[in-house]
Amino acid sequence: MNFMVISAVLLLGAVLQTESERHSLYYIYTALSKPVSVPGIHEFIAMGLLDDREIDYYNSQDKVKIPRQHWMRESLTADYWEKGTQSRKSKEQWFKVNVNILMDRMRHNQSDIHVLQWRHGCEAERHSDGSVRFVSGDDQYSYDGRDFLSFDDATMQWVAPVDQAVPTKRKWDDVPILNQYTKGYLEKECVDWLSKFMTYGEEELKKHSPPDVFAFARRATTPNKLTLTCMATGLYPKDVTLSIRKNRITLHDDKVNSTGVRPNSDGTYQLRRSVEIPESEKADYDCWVNHRTLKEPTISVWGN
Repeated sequence: MNFMVISAVLLLGAVLQTESERHSLYYIYTALSKPVSVPGIHEFIAMGLLDDREIDYYNSQDKVKIPRQHWMRESLTADYWEKGTQSRKSKEQWFKVNVNILMDRMRHNQSDIHVLQWRHGCEAERHSDGSVRFVSGDDQYSYDGRDFLSFDDATMQWVAPVDQAVPTKRKWDDVPILNQYTKGYLEKECVDWLSKFMTYGEEELKKHSPPDVFAFARRATTPNKLTLTCMATGLYPKDVTLSIRKNRITLHDDKVNSTGVRPNSDGTYQLRRSVEIPESEKADYDCWVNHRTLKEPTISVWGN
């Protein structure tokens, strides 16, 4: 193979890579060990997320699975929602039993509130020819915000990062058909549903939203210091790069405070970062933001 052929192959490979889009479908179930008297906080909730956009929802008060997108309501039959409701009801009971089992195993008392969460789903690439191919799967449980148990798709075994999870790992690994089903769901069934949902909501999901960027400063509690803040908001999808720079050199993450990417009420996202600096150096800093909706990065400055 000569140099020109090799170059063509490499170039073609690069082109093919850029013609794919990555998408995700995840379901998140959250159960509290007991009800709380706070409006909007339920003992059990479940939701589906397509590309981080909520597509269905269930809670322990209303006890019905409902669509969160109009194209989900229009594309799926009443039978789909009825079966989904029954499935969520059974999972609600499963969580009620198992959060108590974990509390006993952790030796936690009944007076405190504890949280059991399950997150599972898949990521896939959709190529220019319309095919959708599995990239990765995720099936994990957490207890009080800490990893408890996760499924290793490659080995078809459960991973227990804490001692209290070992009995569950052994029990589930002793049922090979369960692990085979989990692997099959992540690699095939989940990808099939992701592909269907992408087709149903194709027009809506194409609507990307560019970020609005704001740079503002306020006096810090330390004398002669300023807190510079940069915020990008109203963006979708949520993947965004936001850097605070000094003399066009990006500050390391350990020098910057970040809120992390957070959802807005309208389905878009926001990210805010800030840094404390000497007041006299304000003109040396700028805020650099890039997002797939932008033709070129946005640079905002605080000025003199």
